[in-house]
Amino acid sequence: MNRARQRGQFALPGTRHLFEGFYKVRFELGGTVGRSVMYVGEGGMLGGNSAFAHIGTYRKNGDEVAIEIKTVRHNPDPNYRAMAGTDDATLIAKGGPDGDLYRFKGELKELPGVSFQSVMTPITADEMPIAGGVGEGCVVNGLYSIHIRMLDGVDGGLTGVMLLNNGRILGGDAFFYYLGTYTSENGRWKGQILNQEHTSAKGENPIFGGHEVGIGFAGTCDEEGAVLDATALAGKRSLRLTALLKLLRRA
Repeated sequence: MNRARQRGQFALPGTRHLFEGFYKVRFELGGTVGRSVMYVGEGGMLGGNSAFAHIGTYRKNGDEVAIEIKTVRHNPDPNYRAMAGTDDATLIAKGGPDGDLYRFKGELKELPGVSFQSVMTPITADEMPIAGGVGEGCVVNGLYSIHIRMLDGVDGGLTGVMLLNNGRILGGDAFFYYLGTYTSENGRWKGQILNQEHTSAKGENPIFGGHEVGIGFAGTCDEEGAVLDATALAGKRSLRLTALLKLLRRA
């Protein structure tokens, strides 16, 4: 895993108390529960869920970690309501390790006195996805929103966030996380993604819930985003889908 912690490369949690890595997050604001995924590395925090991207920084002092995270809406669907009552909110919190977990407490600047707490649980894998070859004239390293739509008359889809970095993919939403690899050059890209649950989604998304879904894709791209056409294998079903990615923050 040491090679994955070189500058500009993803790292999954290995030796604990390093904090850097890829996590699922459960958070509470005044008794309301939310979930997301988060990548932590090189002083930055990039993640999100089906409606919001979470973009922030962290500072370590021994085992104590101080974080500041801003929310950015990427899904205009009004059914996804902002927990803070506003789309633009800033979290200030402190925390530290609890075994393999990290726990934080704090508050939003916009809601002083309303308690916030969260637990970050590492998403581990046997090894990082093998990096694909990345050339010029296509996607750049950064955090993207992704909106997936099913084809062939199948209702449903997913929205979430995806972090692209030098041929590797991390991402997810409130129920799923993604690990994958891609190659890109001259306005074209292709790759593979493994979509897995970190929280049971059978009642929320019957298409992908309960399945480990393999997705192969190809499409077009530039420095602002990408589109892709893909085939997903969910259980015994083979499903066609399309997706739109928009750059939210360069990394």
